Amino acid sequence: MIQDDFVTLTIGKQKNIALIAHDSKKPELIAWCDENKEILKQHFLCGTGTTARMITDKTDLPVKGYNSGPLGGDQQIGAKIVEGKVDFVIFFSDPLAAQPHDPDVKALLRIAQVYDIPMANNKATADFMITSKYMTEEYDHEIINFNKNIANRAKEMA
Repeated sequence: MIQDDFVTLTIGKQKNIALIAHDSKKPELIAWCDENKEILKQHFLCGTGTTARMITDKTDLPVKGYNSGPLGGDQQIGAKIVEGKVDFVIFFSDPLAAQPHDPDVKALLRIAQVYDIPMANNKATADFMITSKYMTEEYDHEIINFNKNIANRAKEMA
């Protein structure tokens, strides 16, 4: 029987960072990445399609690209969070423009919360996060023990 309500996960010294930006925020994220290039090049970077390609083209940082956001890229990043392959998200979002894939964005935000993943949605938060002492250290955090949750739900339904 699974007893613990929470499990401890460790974010390594080398972070797996997802970089995402709405269209109107892409120039701001690219400039931020260029300003923080020395820190970012010490980590593994990925991002949604257009954003990843533009960051690589403008900064020479290697960024693994997934699909663009409206074509499922936000969902791919969310899946990588669930798999433990993304542990840090920088998402420069535009709060003043309607987004055609808003449900996907909300799902990504939700899954980052569920898995207790650090997430910046603007430059100020990204600046605080990237200059944190945890950028060069391991970081332990607790998440809900999903195996226990599933076992309990299955038991209740039986």
